[in-house]
Amino acid sequence: MKKNILRKVILCAVMLAWMPAILHANEQVYTVGVVPQFEAKRTHEIWRPILDKIEDETGLKLTLIGAPTIPVFEKEFAEGAFDFVYMNPYHILMANESQGYLPLVRDVGRKLNGVLVVRKGSYASPEQLDGKVIAFPAPNALGASLVMRADLENLFNIKFQPQYVKTHSSVYLNVALGRAEAGGGVQKTLSQQPRHVRDALEVIYETRKVAPHPFSVHPRVSDDVSHRVQAALLNISRTDSGRELLKEVPIREIGVASLEDYFPIREMGLERLYVNE
Repeated sequence: MKKNILRKVILCAVMLAWMPAILHANEQVYTVGVVPQFEAKRTHEIWRPILDKIEDETGLKLTLIGAPTIPVFEKEFAEGAFDFVYMNPYHILMANESQGYLPLVRDVGRKLNGVLVVRKGSYASPEQLDGKVIAFPAPNALGASLVMRADLENLFNIKFQPQYVKTHSSVYLNVALGRAEAGGGVQKTLSQQPRHVRDALEVIYETRKVAPHPFSVHPRVSDDVSHRVQAALLNISRTDSGRELLKEVPIREIGVASLEDYFPIREMGLERLYVNE
């Protein structure tokens, strides 16, 4: 009898010791994708602390899934690889059509637009660039390339020779060195260039503005979980430390987003310019 009691005590002790691991193994983990605007290490530095705060507030488990390039990222969200995903404004329309993703929050304190730069004093308006070489970071860069090319073609009716140089910095350098007559970028990356490059350039046009990148959710995620994550993100902005974290994304003022925020992009005809890589 004593041996049976002892075995039961030992069995209970073992079960109690393993219970946290068993519960953790059964815990649902939600995947989070982030458009690769930065190299992987920087993306992790920006987003992991934000996800940690969401976990603390909601009790959910979130894992950050990196994508090495934008084409890989686009393929993954088109296949529904992410439960939650931070994507560019054109991506949300693609992701909604292919998988039903819906925006949860976005930066409501600003809008996105591209800038067209030339060497200082060389050109005064986009119309003067008809037939010229214009540098872009990549075909599908939203403000710097897609919206910019759409505006140049549809609003200014000019033909030009696109030159894709991979990065925003390369765009500005090519224009400053005279290898391209103009270049598409965005104000944030332009302001980050060395002073000698910035001083050699001037902006002659800003594109139409669009709502910024949304943090979105796949429809397989329950409404309860979606609302908890949305509320946690909104709560993060209510503290100084949280606002500092969001500033690195960058998000200036976070607020609720809807798919309708991105409908104006549909009228720009970007699908004609989009390149499947």
